[in-house]
Amino acid sequence: MNPVVIAVSLMLVLSLLRINVVVSLSIGAIVGGLVGGLSLSDTLSAFSGGLGGGAEIALSYAMLGAFAVAISRSGITDLLARKVIDQLGKEASPNRIMWVKALLLTAVLLVSISSQNLIPVHIAFIPILIPPLLHVMAQMQIDRRLVACVITFGLTATYMLLPVGFGGIFLNNILAKNLIDNGVPVAPGQLSLAMAIPVAGMFLGLLVAVFITYRKPRQYDVAQILAAEPESTELNLKHIWVALLAIAVALGLQLTTDSIVLGALAGFVIFTLGGVIPFRESQDAFTQGVRMMSLIGFIMISAAGFAAVMKATHGVDTLVQAVSGMMEGHKGIAAFMMLLVGLLITMGIGSSFSTVPIIATIYVPLCIHLGFSPLATMSLVGAAGALGDAGSPASDSTLGPTSGLNADGQHDHIWDSVVPTFIHYNIPLLGFGWVAAMVL
Repeated sequence: MNPVVIAVSLMLVLSLLRINVVVSLSIGAIVGGLVGGLSLSDTLSAFSGGLGGGAEIALSYAMLGAFAVAISRSGITDLLARKVIDQLGKEASPNRIMWVKALLLTAVLLVSISSQNLIPVHIAFIPILIPPLLHVMAQMQIDRRLVACVITFGLTATYMLLPVGFGGIFLNNILAKNLIDNGVPVAPGQLSLAMAIPVAGMFLGLLVAVFITYRKPRQYDVAQILAAEPESTELNLKHIWVALLAIAVALGLQLTTDSIVLGALAGFVIFTLGGVIPFRESQDAFTQGVRMMSLIGFIMISAAGFAAVMKATHGVDTLVQAVSGMMEGHKGIAAFMMLLVGLLITMGIGSSFSTVPIIATIYVPLCIHLGFSPLATMSLVGAAGALGDAGSPASDSTLGPTSGLNADGQHDHIWDSVVPTFIHYNIPLLGFGWVAAMVL
């Protein structure tokens, strides 16, 4: 058996059994390394060597957590929540609740989309914006699994379709470059056209989540929410202005330096100097933020070690080549298998941006040999790379929503973020990606 198949399957099974994701990744990496022919010493060495690759992301999450705590203490997020509650009204009718619910979910979706292109902060907005809204969501009995699906759609579908911001990196710098390097000419605008059908599948999944799967009310423990996000009774105007300044500085630094750490650190310092967080309480506030984001950070670090072991076994190359050898003369089967292998690889690595360069060197020549059109090849390679981003336990697209929705401990990463996004996005993306490969 291929070590990647064994490792990813074991990791997913353990995660679904509610074994901690960090433990699942570690066990999967060790077993995968041994199956791939590495000694225990070499496996542990590869795993340890790869951990550093996730350190910067983990530190970014920790700083974002501290920044989010500082913002919540300023009261500006309470002001936002109060505005939503005012729209809801004290004795809201079912129609009123439905209208405000739709408005809230639409706003979250638009912010998620904007975070990938208009203001490319990626997932940095989630632990800042979402926790203060948990009160309102609980009042309207919104299922947080629905919110996770909404956020993940905004994070993933955007970079797959729009060539701006992170979409520009994925479509132009990664996908187009690898296609051209392997012999497929790419004209301007073709990539967005090629990805339109797969993204349409994801949009269908979003509609199913909104109107069918998670439309029923779901109750959450308000006491737990208040313990994590206490409601402020008074708003300090000075603190609001300090918060606006801190957010502007943090956003500006992140966009100019491409460093979440520097932006969040500067914002936290401004909150401290501005008196929102007294100096004697800054240590506690920082610790609270780090504690809130610690699991996410450890998962990212472990995922980097897992990916390093998979690369050391050369299991990905072997898997792609083995599957390629079985596709001769079977165009429909070839398209499906290429998408399935892309799903498996991305589920383990957790990054579609890293998957495309791995599979393109094999997939593109194979597509040309089997007679796929250039547009179909673009769609196939792009969809195969993006498959698994939503639905992977180690992906930003699922870890981000969890970081905000689990602020009070009532949102399970696997069953409330990973499984819902896998069902509603990977399954339709697999089907619509196959259709795109066959009709384009």
